Amino acid sequence: MFHLLLHFIIPALLVAVFFRKKWQVAYLIMIATMLVDLDHLLANPIYDAARCSINFHPLHTFIPIGIYFLLCFPRKTRLVGLGLMIHMILDSIDCQVTSNIWFFS
Repeated sequence: MFHLLLHFIIPALLVAVFFRKKWQVAYLIMIATMLVDLDHLLANPIYDAARCSINFHPLHTFIPIGIYFLLCFPRKTRLVGLGLMIHMILDSIDCQVTSNIWFFS
C-alpha cells in the first residue's frame, strides 16, 4: 500500500518544487504515466505481491526504461519521462524490499 502511495506522493513533491507555475497539468501528466502498469494485465496472475515487475512486464524492461530515461531530456517530453522514471525507480525499490532484487545499482 505504501508503495502505491509513493507513486502519487513523489510526483507531487517534484511538481511542487520544480513545476509550480503549471503544477496541475504537470501532476496530471506525471500521474497519467502510471498507465504504464497496463502491461500487468498481460501477466497471469495479474497481481502477485511477491513478483518483481522490473524485467517481467514488457513496459518495465530495460529497453523501454532506457527510452523513458531519454524522454527526460527534451522539454516537450520531460514530464512524461520523469513520471515514467519515477515509476520505474519506485518499482525497483519495491523489488528490493519484497524480493531482495536490486536492478538499478
